[in-house]
Amino acid sequence: GALAPRGDDAPARLWCATRGAVATGGADRLESAIQAQVWGYGRVVALEQPERWGGLVDLPETVDERALDRLAAVLAGADDEDQVAIRATGVFVRRLVPAPRDAATAAAEPWTPRGTVLVTGGTGALGRHVARWLAHNGAERLVLLSRRGPDAPGAAEIVAELSGTDTAVTVEACDVADRDALAALVEKLAVDGTPVRAVVHSAGISQEPGTGTELPEFAGIVAAKTTGAVHLDALFGADAELDAFVLFSSIAGVWGSGGQGAYAAGNAFLDALAEQRRARGLTATSVAWGPWAEGGMAAEGDAEEQLRRRGLPPMAPELNMVAFQRVLSRQETAVTVADVDWERFAPAFTAARPRPLIDDLPQVAKALRGGGEGESAGTATADGASALRERLAGLAVADRKDAVLEVVRTHVATALGHASADEVGAGRAFSELGFDSLTAVELRTRLGAATGLKLPASLVYDYPTPAALAEHLLTELIPDGPGHGPGHAAAHVDTDPQDAELRRTLATIPMGRIREAGLLDTLLRLADPQAASSEPSRVEDEAESIDEMDVQHLIDMALDLDSLDGNDS
Repeated sequence: GALAPRGDDAPARLWCATRGAVATGGADRLESAIQAQVWGYGRVVALEQPERWGGLVDLPETVDERALDRLAAVLAGADDEDQVAIRATGVFVRRLVPAPRDAATAAAEPWTPRGTVLVTGGTGALGRHVARWLAHNGAERLVLLSRRGPDAPGAAEIVAELSGTDTAVTVEACDVADRDALAALVEKLAVDGTPVRAVVHSAGISQEPGTGTELPEFAGIVAAKTTGAVHLDALFGADAELDAFVLFSSIAGVWGSGGQGAYAAGNAFLDALAEQRRARGLTATSVAWGPWAEGGMAAEGDAEEQLRRRGLPPMAPELNMVAFQRVLSRQETAVTVADVDWERFAPAFTAARPRPLIDDLPQVAKALRGGGEGESAGTATADGASALRERLAGLAVADRKDAVLEVVRTHVATALGHASADEVGAGRAFSELGFDSLTAVELRTRLGAATGLKLPASLVYDYPTPAALAEHLLTELIPDGPGHGPGHAAAHVDTDPQDAELRRTLATIPMGRIREAGLLDTLLRLADPQAASSEPSRVEDEAESIDEMDVQHLIDMALDLDSLDGNDS
């Protein structure tokens, strides 16, 4: 790992370096599934510690001077890329893209099972759904593995349910983490004349968010996914005549899942293992599943409702099995299958920081642009905002801030599920109040409707307390009020709608990003042309004073000077 210092007072960001953890295509192969676990874990850290996380960088086999220059550029953070591979041919970035829908894949013959199919975790919720589909689609024999065998919950029921099909079903007590026991079972099946023709590895354990942080627990969660996969890979190598080798992975390893670092690491290993098998000329498909309905983890407690709010509604098992057949028909290596409501998911996912991983998805671009509200919703928002402005205009200057603060605290309480705004301290940090990316976006939406302002999803990160946020909103609602302070364009009002929109858009940019982009000196010079010829000490004084201003003051200085110079934007 490496700490990349930043040009402001923010903490240095942590970058984690690997070698051979990812492949960029062509002759570039993924060499280490073990190191790929760092990428799965890192994606979770990126969600949990957005301000402290830099990113993941995979280094080339030979780190020469050119590679070091490229690494320095990556660590400098000139852009927002946080999942990068450096190679002799250049710098590559990671992107999630839609699965292909070309003529070749559409015409692929549907995959159907034959002979004996081995299903690990076969008596679990997902294993039973898979068993049903296999039995109804041609499998001659199913061997369902479970550590407890026939005594496992649901074992007797699935055997009885499938007894009316043409498929022979047996439940075997076998821990896939026990290499010798697994090898003995596979050998016995071959000797009996029923060799395994397909493997579905669905075994594993989930991780409750916030648990598994101690090393032994962490290792146990990872091993539950990876150890069995390693043994299966070894037992079904080049001499095995397999039609399919399927690993059940999770979206936690693809884009992270808060509080599930160990689970994400284990699933990233499975995705990497599938790539390694394909590179060796063996069959392999890793499916990173989103939430399953009817017995999956989404069925536990209020998990389903929480997932829907986050834009990840659980998929019906029947739809998942359609996808299962499709990805095997197309001989996919690593694919994600999930029902994602991008209008909900994307704003929450990108609330704390940019997430270039999903930038190339058309649905994401639309979701982040916004503007999807109907006319009635827009009218209601405008009416509410107008009422708030009229109310503020009728208040004494000293009372306006309290009024806006009350609006903020009320919506904060609603977003967090509190009965009253009394439970929301004005000076408490949003992180302490219990905000995450989802509630941050919900608050943004509520306050946007209440004020009529176009607000960023990063609102609670840019203004970390209700009091700070209320002060910012008051400045936006009454731009010529005392919030702008003396010496700034208090009397200036944008008459050109484009200028007004530009001022509002620029005001949403955090000061830290202005510094990172190298624009601070430029804005200072625009605000005071004589600063360029001033003594260094004066420039330093200006820089110190600018730190005391909010972004709106800085923008006002630059735009107002621009208008005096006669330059139209």
